[in-house]
Amino acid sequence: MVIASIQVKTGGYAGSIAALATSDGCAGHAIVRRLTQAAVVGRDLADAVHALCAVHGRLTNLFEEANRRPVPDLDNRWLAEATEAFGVERANLARLTAAVGPLPSTPGQAESDAAFAAQRHAFDMLARSDRSGCSVGAAMALVIDWHAFRAVLDAAALRTGGTIVPCVLPSASTITMLATDALPAPVRRAIAFGAQQTFAQHRGLCDLIEARASARDKL
Repeated sequence: MVIASIQVKTGGYAGSIAALATSDGCAGHAIVRRLTQAAVVGRDLADAVHALCAVHGRLTNLFEEANRRPVPDLDNRWLAEATEAFGVERANLARLTAAVGPLPSTPGQAESDAAFAAQRHAFDMLARSDRSGCSVGAAMALVIDWHAFRAVLDAAALRTGGTIVPCVLPSASTITMLATDALPAPVRRAIAFGAQQTFAQHRGLCDLIEARASARDKL
């Protein structure tokens, strides 16, 4: 799950982010739909919460790094809002990880741990990229995908009898509206690249969560 060279879709920057969210975002992934159904198996929901915590539950996060690398001529006020809001999301994620109980026993745990580590490394690379716009694009995609992940976390909160904490991250539509073709072409490409890489990492994470659920079903 390391960062690969991916050709960014052509078209305006606004269209690229919106199109990528539709085609590559995790909202439509089968495992996300499965985990938000009332009949979902508890261990699958718990495993997904642990997986999200393994990748995004650290003290250093993408928004903080992107906030240190603002893009000139882009309204970056959303980054400060998202940085603070994701701190709330991390605290909520930590509470839920404790509430769902231990990580379910799953075949191939060592391989999964290696995959989580590779994803953390990939996000670190995106966050700390010196390419202007890359970390901002990655942060944009994380906001968009997090709203889908939040549905899973809310399902876990209900399952454990907890309270659903309101999400105060900017909406996905707000993020795509920030796009402007007035930015220099290299910056637009870097933003789209960062977003595309983040969506790809999250699809890989969803695939792994789905594969782990399948492996447990076969026990």
